[in-house]
Parts: sequence; structure tokens; C-alpha cells
Amino acid sequence: MLGWDAERQQQFTEHAAAGLEPARVSVQHRGAYDVLGEDGERRCEVPQRVVRAAASPADLPAVGDWVAVEPTEPGRGVIHAVLPRRSKFSRLAAHDPASSTTEEQVVAANVDVVFIVTSLNDDLNLRRLERYLALTWESGARPVVLLTKADLVDDPAPAVAEVSEIAVGVPVHPISVRTEHGFDAIAAELQPGETAALLGSSGVGKSTLVNALVGEELLATREIRADGKGRHTTTRRELVPLPGGGLVIDTPGMRELQLWVADHGLEEAFDDITSLFDHCRFRDCAHEAEPGCAVKEALEHGLLSPERWESYRKLERELEMLERRLDKRAQAEQRRRWRSLSRSMRARLEEKGGRDR
Repeated sequence: MLGWDAERQQQFTEHAAAGLEPARVSVQHRGAYDVLGEDGERRCEVPQRVVRAAASPADLPAVGDWVAVEPTEPGRGVIHAVLPRRSKFSRLAAHDPASSTTEEQVVAANVDVVFIVTSLNDDLNLRRLERYLALTWESGARPVVLLTKADLVDDPAPAVAEVSEIAVGVPVHPISVRTEHGFDAIAAELQPGETAALLGSSGVGKSTLVNALVGEELLATREIRADGKGRHTTTRRELVPLPGGGLVIDTPGMRELQLWVADHGLEEAFDDITSLFDHCRFRDCAHEAEPGCAVKEALEHGLLSPERWESYRKLERELEMLERRLDKRAQAEQRRRWRSLSRSMRARLEEKGGRDR
């Protein structure tokens, strides 16, 4: 049921003893969640004590999470705990550039495979795909690239080859919802009990694909424009069970996909580059002016494109900046804790001094 298994059952033992029921978050609203369980769908709230106990908003329920629910009345309930996540696709939460806020946003939790969806029209952008791949590898899920609207191009093979060059070791499938071309490949990538997340920019056909996989018009969509570009409709993340026993999370198109902590993901996504580092003459090679640099040699001999190298450096700089911001935030939080502790100790000493007098 919904991906529930023996390991989850073991994790839930304590909650079951407390009379709680397992459920999976299907939709996240402002201040409330829809969850799916044995008794169907419930609208649930999270008590303030759970909110206060969370180290950050990322620890609160997200779509795909397994949660412990107390039924309160028909169709209603209260979420008391979130079970450990096996995977999570996170990004840096969109924020005001003038703000120093640095928060993780969990887009989808407990995902087995991420379908990175882009269309075979003007939306195809290799640099954006590299960003999605880095975050997917970091999430713990396996990436698969779906090139939609294959019926709108004469031959998708050149685009498949181009994407395969940067998506090293990742399956790349051209698909068409209108002709159902590539649907067998999708079915092979998503086994019963597994969960997939559809991620991509607006208008690439994610909701249309979900409807085709479900076999009914479950999610709202709009026809593509005359120029072949889609019209964005999805406004929320939603977990949808499929007839074959798998599940899929549809997500809104992301205008902004800033990296969250993804050192491992960056290394995996750019394995063709990071594997070169071991062949540089110097261990601390900066890959700029040092002799015997394997990266420079690959660039000079056309084995590595300047665009891909610059993309790697750009994402690397972005992660370094994020790390500095997180470090500053941690230091600020530590200072706040010390100030609070100092105030508390002073108050106790003053109280004790008053009693002694």
C-alpha cells in the first residue's frame, strides 16, 4: 500500500503502540496536509509542539513523507511524527535576494526515481539539466531523463545523444503522450511500490503525463500553444497512486532551482570532470595555470567542452557560497544560544543574590 513495507512497519512500532495510524502525505497546504491511509484521505494539522520541536521547516512533513496520524473525526486527523526519510529532493528555498534567509525546501520525500522532464522544443537546456541531475544524485533517488513531445520533432535521436553526453550513465527516453511512445520505458523504470517525482520547468507536460499514466483527467492541464510550448497549470505538489502499483509526485514548474547542499551530487553529475582531477600533476591543482593539469589538457584536446567546464565551476561556486552562508547562520545561532544562556544565568544569580540578602 502506497510503498509501505516491513522496514516502515518496524519504524512505526512505537507509534502503533500509542494508537496512531500510518499515512502518507499527498498534498501540502498552508497549515494543513492531505494524507492517504488505509481509511482513505484525511485533512490533517500539525500541533504547535511538533512545529516548535522541528530544527527547521525542512523537518516538517513534505509530500511523500510517511507520518503518524491520530484520527480525530471522519476525514480529519492530527500528525504527531514524521518517519525517517529514505531520500529527499531539496533545493534552496526561493527568497528575496535582499534577504539573508537560507532555508532548505524539501520538494519531495521518499522518492525512488526522479523523472527529470524537459521537452524537445525550445525548453531543452543542457545547463539546467545538469543542475537537476546534481540535486537528484544528492537526493538518494536515481535520475531518469524524459524528453517529452517527441511527436513534435522529426527525429529525437540527436537530442537524446546530446543529453546523454552530459547525463553520464543516466537513462534518457524520448516520449510522447499523444502517441504513448516511450511509455513502456517509463513502466520499466517505475516498479510497483516505488515512487517517482516529476521535476522540470513549466509547460513541459508533467501533469499531462500523469493523467496519461493514471488513465484519466485527474490533474488540470491546458493545451499547448501553437509554438509547441506548454501552458503551466500545476500549482502544488501532489502524490498520485498509479494503476500499476507505483506512485508519482507531480510538481509545479520551477522558475528557480538553486542548489541546496549537493557536494556528492555535483561529483556524480560531473563524474567525467571530477575523475580528471586524480590525473592532475598536483593534488591541490586549481585547474587554471598549473602544469600537468588534466582538465586543461582535456579542454585543449576537445575531450571536454568549455561550456560544461564552466557549468561545473558555476555550480561549484554556488555551493561554496551556500556553505559560507550556512556557516554564518550556524555561528549566529550559536551566538544567540550563548546570549540566551548568559541572560538565564544572570537572572538566576540575581534571584539567588536577592534571596541571600
